[in-house]
Amino acid sequence: LEGFYYKPRFDFKTLQAHHEGLVVTSSCLQGIIPQMILEDKDNEALKYCRWFLEIFKNDFYLELQKHLHLPDLDKVNRKLIEFSRSLGIPLVATNDLHYVNQTDAKAQDALLAIQTKTMLADKDRLTMIDSPDFYLKSVAEMDELFPDYPEALKNSVKIAEKCNVTIPTGGRILPHFPLPSGYTSHEKYLKELAEKGLTKRFPKPEKLLTDRLNYELKIICDKGFATYFLIVQDFVNWAKANKIRVGPGRGSVAGSLVAYALRITSIDPILHNIPFERFLNPERPSPPDIDLDFADDRRDEVIEYVAKKYGKDRVAQIITFGTMEARGAIRDIGRVLGMPYSDPDKIAKLIPFGFTIEESLVNTSQLQEFYRDPRFKELIDLSKKVEGTARHASTHAAGVVIGDKPLTEYTPLQLESKNERIMTQYDMYSLDCNIDADAIGLLKMDFLGLRNLTILQNAINFVDEQDHLKVDVSEIPLDDAGVFKLLSQGETVGIFQLESGGMRNVARKLKPNRFSDITAMVALYRPGPMDLIDDFIEGKKNPASIKYPHPDLKPVLSETYGIAVYQ
Repeated sequence: LEGFYYKPRFDFKTLQAHHEGLVVTSSCLQGIIPQMILEDKDNEALKYCRWFLEIFKNDFYLELQKHLHLPDLDKVNRKLIEFSRSLGIPLVATNDLHYVNQTDAKAQDALLAIQTKTMLADKDRLTMIDSPDFYLKSVAEMDELFPDYPEALKNSVKIAEKCNVTIPTGGRILPHFPLPSGYTSHEKYLKELAEKGLTKRFPKPEKLLTDRLNYELKIICDKGFATYFLIVQDFVNWAKANKIRVGPGRGSVAGSLVAYALRITSIDPILHNIPFERFLNPERPSPPDIDLDFADDRRDEVIEYVAKKYGKDRVAQIITFGTMEARGAIRDIGRVLGMPYSDPDKIAKLIPFGFTIEESLVNTSQLQEFYRDPRFKELIDLSKKVEGTARHASTHAAGVVIGDKPLTEYTPLQLESKNERIMTQYDMYSLDCNIDADAIGLLKMDFLGLRNLTILQNAINFVDEQDHLKVDVSEIPLDDAGVFKLLSQGETVGIFQLESGGMRNVARKLKPNRFSDITAMVALYRPGPMDLIDDFIEGKKNPASIKYPHPDLKPVLSETYGIAVYQ
């Protein structure tokens, strides 16, 4: 977060202040001590040696390296051995490491060429291929390089034994939600908010509703998720109070009556017969996951509110790493090899989307033919090696983490390259136990910015300004005949998930006249279920054609005309 200028760096004062628990080695030729030696500034080099020795004592080592085609190392090593003897600083034998296996040298060189936008044949380019020994060497290889310095070899083991860091994983780390005065229990406060919210939604709630609410609250509280619900309802209702459009509720959370009562969602789960258990049930070990959509032009305001409430040092967006996909790897390697664009391009097009190069080689006969040609074998082999490597870092479209302590207690942080937004250096797989049981366990929330919600809010504002009419979209009845007439005519341009040409065609054929028809259209219009669209339309138009796999399934499948549409 500080001291970054093209490369991370910090000063001696900072290093001295935070030296506890650190082991320091004098580094490769680029280190400050080797650089002083190469400039024949031995006194300066000794000054730095003494400074490190005074601060780090037995945790400071002088590094010996041997690499092909790096003659400067001989001069540096001689001086370091001399300093070691005069000052009593231990030596350590190391190998500069840029790739794991010796056979990876050319692939690493190709990656450098991709990064620097050069070709392998270019003479004046950044390369390490002249000294292809920057790999993880074996004990025997290191013994052979430093036969006269067995202690320097043993010290590498000594340093490894000093390093003993355990990062706790698999936990559940929730921020502290501040309770209003008079409350000591998050569970009690959640129950009271939910009960009040239910009576606002249903002025005289029936027993069915109160029973369902109590059933959900018991599961939520027994599993320790009361704080989670309080956190979510707080920032959602803050956004609504500040006229920031919030989505009505996406995914399985729409099945929660508690979420509906707290106004986290705007979908009545009882009316739409949505089960709570799809969202949360006693047997499900993982915590609930509420994905939220906000108007994209004001999403950052919600994140800023959360940062102010829980602490700016406890809230950050999540990093995501772009990797080299199979097709891109083929094209990039083809370019640095100097091939005409058409050759790697035709090979790349033979790789199915979602497949690795290795998988494609097994399943695609045309690709196998190219692989047998020596001209293309090198292209494909190098591409296999670089496939999957991280190309760049960016900010996850939605993910935000909130901690109970400063986030630097759990994850390194960095600034986003284009602005001042802070993001974690661990990706969501390392942070969120919902995704990976071995993750740290920080609370990850998805704050997705949706343009459609911005458009919707603008429309509401226009109506208010021009006609002085305040429209509450969530209160519009779902049986409005005018809406279904528009849908049946395919007039759905600009309507989320219904605006593609194919979807408009389905709307014209189906002529939806109830809300469940719309949900079924969205569910069916995707690969696989798409084959059932005609049967669905026929079932709606001709009820006599509906067939149920078994009579007991009629109550379940009658809404979708005998077709199993949903999970």
